[in-house]
Amino acid sequence: MTLSERITADLDAAHALANECRRLHNTAETLFDAERAIARKLGGHVEGELATFGFWTPELLDQRVPEGDIFLEVLSPAEPLDLTRAHQDIRFERAYLPVARYEAHCFAAVRGMIAGTREQGGDFYALCWRDAEGAWHRIFDPLAMSLPFGAFAPAELYDVAEMQKRRSDRAYWEALEGEAPHKFGPPVNILQLHVPTATAGGTLASLTRAYERLSERVKKGLPLEPADQLFLGYDAVQLLPVEPTTVYETGPDFWQESGGDDAEVTVSLTRPDTTNWGYDVVISGMGAVNPVLLESGRPDELVDFAAALHNFPTRPKQLIFDVVFGHSDNQGLRALPGHYFAGPNMYGQNMDYQNPAVRAILLEMQRRKVDFGADGVRVDGAQDFKWWDAAAQELRHDDDYLQLMADVEQQVAGTAYRPWFIFEDGRPWPDEDWELSSSYRSVIESQRDADVFQWGPLTFAHNTPFLYTFWLSKFWRIKEMVEVGSHWISGTSNHDTLRRGTQVSPKMNVNTRLGESRMEILDKAYDNPAVSMLTYVAMPGVPMDFLNAAARASWGFIRNQDDRYGVKVVAEEAISLKWQVDEYSYSIPSNFRRLKEMGYETRADLARFFEFLPALVEVTEYTLEEIARLLNQAEPPLAGPEAYTVDNLKEIARAWMDDMHDYCNVSHSLSSLDPAQCDFMLNLRNFRRARPWLRDNYGAGDQFDYLRPLNGRTVFTSLRNGPDGEQVFSILHMEGKETGEIDPLRLPIPGLEGFGWEVALRTPGIGSDYLGGPITLRDSMGLVFTRKTG
Repeated sequence: MTLSERITADLDAAHALANECRRLHNTAETLFDAERAIARKLGGHVEGELATFGFWTPELLDQRVPEGDIFLEVLSPAEPLDLTRAHQDIRFERAYLPVARYEAHCFAAVRGMIAGTREQGGDFYALCWRDAEGAWHRIFDPLAMSLPFGAFAPAELYDVAEMQKRRSDRAYWEALEGEAPHKFGPPVNILQLHVPTATAGGTLASLTRAYERLSERVKKGLPLEPADQLFLGYDAVQLLPVEPTTVYETGPDFWQESGGDDAEVTVSLTRPDTTNWGYDVVISGMGAVNPVLLESGRPDELVDFAAALHNFPTRPKQLIFDVVFGHSDNQGLRALPGHYFAGPNMYGQNMDYQNPAVRAILLEMQRRKVDFGADGVRVDGAQDFKWWDAAAQELRHDDDYLQLMADVEQQVAGTAYRPWFIFEDGRPWPDEDWELSSSYRSVIESQRDADVFQWGPLTFAHNTPFLYTFWLSKFWRIKEMVEVGSHWISGTSNHDTLRRGTQVSPKMNVNTRLGESRMEILDKAYDNPAVSMLTYVAMPGVPMDFLNAAARASWGFIRNQDDRYGVKVVAEEAISLKWQVDEYSYSIPSNFRRLKEMGYETRADLARFFEFLPALVEVTEYTLEEIARLLNQAEPPLAGPEAYTVDNLKEIARAWMDDMHDYCNVSHSLSSLDPAQCDFMLNLRNFRRARPWLRDNYGAGDQFDYLRPLNGRTVFTSLRNGPDGEQVFSILHMEGKETGEIDPLRLPIPGLEGFGWEVALRTPGIGSDYLGGPITLRDSMGLVFTRKTG
């Protein structure tokens, strides 16, 4: 049976959708209320044998396109399509079906289409229109739920209800059902990770298998190796964004048509293979899963991962999504009509939050994504949600929109709920004085919910804890944290801070007590036992660790899609070679293989090229032709290509990004994990999990300070009093010279007097035979004591 024989347009159903759109526009209290209701009907939906489709198409009104030239394009593979293959040429049958339109909305209804499921591929679709010259134009579905070939290709009709029906964590969700929507609260702590570098496989399926393996080992009481301990002791896992990202700027596209007619077309299909840290989104497709992360090409993999966390033995783990709605990469201009955007910004494009349809569609994208099964949501760059107040001639923060984000009601397995929210908001960032003037509480104070969180000052800021005096210079912020930090995310290692650390000049006043080499210094700075004690024992809030830092793996700005500015980005990242790659690491045959093939056989070869590149980018004001000419004049000649050209400079930039992406994979670091450090960190996390009251702000009788006089070192002390009569005292050597012999329990700290103290935690390097009394503390050493009072 051909496609045209199998499917038929249901115009009555399409007109019913258009009429409902008209009714909502005419009767809703506000236009925004109407658009929110309409947004639920946009995208592709499966209702038994009927598939319905809705599109917001203001550009068709701009172009004065008549309804008779607008069609739903349906594409069905005429031969087996394998989403796990790197490349294939597939013949698609094609059919054009009429639509019903009301103002800027177009609807179609079709019977007989095949919807995708875990086991089978579905039909593909897009809206298309014909111009006066007879040329065809496509409009992709920004609310699609399956995008096997990315946001710049036709979407797959997907049976989301079937995916939800078969999820294996239904019991978890059903247990939360109540008369009112369940409201999630904060976890005790969070592990942040980047799916492509978290496992050797680099996919959601691979990550799910890793957690299922851990589940089995924990359930059966099997011994835990350091590589197991690395992932344990967390109440939540936060994924860096898993939405479709930018594509290769100059191609090739993952969906390329090589000819056809109204009945069929041949498509050259490439499995998406971009590398990206996740934040370079195009907004279109935000409700779907980045196909790069899908081993099988099926969005069910994200549901499977959620289930692996929710079904974890001992107690469930929460899943937190990191969503990026504060900006779009400039490639978004290719994926969406200009009506979505409000002009350029430092990341690409601002979104037009004041447009009622855009506002509603963005919230609907969020709702659909979170319905994959997230318990919490982290909102990236909340300070970037702004709108232009023409009357006042200034940009204003759209806090009302942030509140709407937090108010979205989700539903999974029949259970209505509202997730826990974190906002990254450092306003007035990026003003010059933001580090001094940001309160990190703007959203907390403006939201209705009492459990809204923000990134705290040691988490948001570009922290460099391997520079001398860092900890003393941040003491004023740390004092703020102990006083008002209960609703802050705490910790100094995350995707931003670790990357910023790799961009610091080694000529600055580096704390060489952290290690013998730059790699060791950087690793210990962001996986530091004393800093971790500060975060998990002394600080209020919710601690967060970054997997790459905890594994002492590398990290950086990972994005291989740039053509125009790719060389410039690599020039900015070049300094990370000094911090993250030594001669031995570079010499390993599997590392940096692309760069080696291009002539950089040793680290010294690449390092010399990287000394030239940033300087030439600056002095030529990034003129690639001039950069290539000057590189060719270097004496002695540089390693690499026989002659530098604009094209091979771009190839070098791409090779660096791809090689660094491979190099940053955590699997490479597992064999060199320090068992003592991993065991200590797991015990520290469990210490916090056993004392949820440590999340609270300091109260009467609690103390936080540093030892005076300084004498060339920064040593913090903290005394906290729990509601159950337990006291927790910690002493933490953050930087500088050793203390000389001191007795921690004899320090003149109010409330420390008396007996009954026991050592609860020791950083590695302090023997288990230490039970109290005089001790000499050195950089990165710390102790935690506890006692019961009353």
